[in-house]
Amino acid sequence: MTAIFSWFVLLAETDAQQPQGAPGWTLLMYALPILLVFMFLRSGARQKREMQKALAAMKKGDKVVTSAGILGVIVSVKENEDEVTLKVDETSNTRIRVLKSSVVRITSGDQTAGETKSQ
Repeated sequence: MTAIFSWFVLLAETDAQQPQGAPGWTLLMYALPILLVFMFLRSGARQKREMQKALAAMKKGDKVVTSAGILGVIVSVKENEDEVTLKVDETSNTRIRVLKSSVVRITSGDQTAGETKSQ
């Protein structure tokens, strides 16, 4: 963080010595938004890649939450049909079939899929 601040101070000092419309500020004006867009796209791609890995690694016994807010435990996974069977009620043994793409969160034991250990 201090490196960025010192870079801005250096840029301001060199800009004071240059005439109006110096290329340093122009470069900063165009480079900063491009950098921010790049960072947002990279973050979104990483999250998508992690979720795809988690969906591919789903197994029997994992607890999941669907996009509709349904909580359940995976009973079976049909790989070739992209389908998962969930048990949603222990007492009546109610089961539903959902698409893998409708699963938004997977909980295997203590760690939630898509989260790192540092969080």
